[in-house]
Amino acid sequence: MSEAALATVLIAMIGGAIRVSTPFMFVALGETITEKSGRINLGLEGTLVLGAMVAYMTSYRTGSPWVGVLGAGGVGMLLGAMHGFICKLPRVNDVAIGIAMMSFGVGLAFFFGKPYIQPTAPRLPSVPIGEWLGVSPALRQALDVNPLFLVGLAVATFLAWGLRNTRWGLILRTTGDSAPAARAMGISVDLVRFLATAAGGFLAGIAGAFLSLYYPGSWNEGLSSGQGLMAVALVIFARWDPLKCVLAALLFGAAGALGPSLQSVGITQGYYFFNAAPYILTLLIMIASAGSKRAMRAVPGELSMTR
Repeated sequence: MSEAALATVLIAMIGGAIRVSTPFMFVALGETITEKSGRINLGLEGTLVLGAMVAYMTSYRTGSPWVGVLGAGGVGMLLGAMHGFICKLPRVNDVAIGIAMMSFGVGLAFFFGKPYIQPTAPRLPSVPIGEWLGVSPALRQALDVNPLFLVGLAVATFLAWGLRNTRWGLILRTTGDSAPAARAMGISVDLVRFLATAAGGFLAGIAGAFLSLYYPGSWNEGLSSGQGLMAVALVIFARWDPLKCVLAALLFGAAGALGPSLQSVGITQGYYFFNAAPYILTLLIMIASAGSKRAMRAVPGELSMTR
């Protein structure tokens, strides 16, 4: 591979990593909030898909993609609230409920989303960083950044600061590490987990809006490709740290952008294998994390995986 082709691949991977990482980042940040409270939500794949459908439908109906983003966040919060309410009931397993909610969200999206597969909805704008940098026209599109990526960076920074330096961060961490200690402090464990699960659902819904309104920018039934479930592995890899979630999301995004980047310089052999890179990376992370003592030290004590 020539130096020019290598530079093209690297720039395309950077741009692709930013694009592809955005939904991973939002879902991972949402799951971080939920798991910090001591609950696992495996239903975020359903939230992601339903959020994508609602965002596309709302954008098509209102003509405003940003209203679509808010609609996706709202329906994500609703699914998260449903998950949180059901998990408050006695003898209910949050993992089983998460799987049921995943099927519920995907089923709703498929049922109500069929009329919106063909119509074209207004899409989210992009920030033309490539144009500002004066790169070649072929690379400008690769360096376009969606505002939601910048919002995700701001959310991650705020969460990292808030978890360490605010009262609500202390309440969330205490609830996730030891429910008896939280109750002794007068904290309502069920309320904290309910709110954390709803907030996590809100961010996962926004991740879905990115998929349908920016990249790939359409609504269809195979849109998410399991990104909601992969983000759970990403949270474990990031050790439940919001800033590390951003770095891990970029890593997943770069893996997802590897195939298209190589194709852009004419390398097509093994294209489908390179497209499987995010799934292979997820498998390797789960295998590595299964026996990691560092991961187990960072895990909130009330999570089901610690019992």
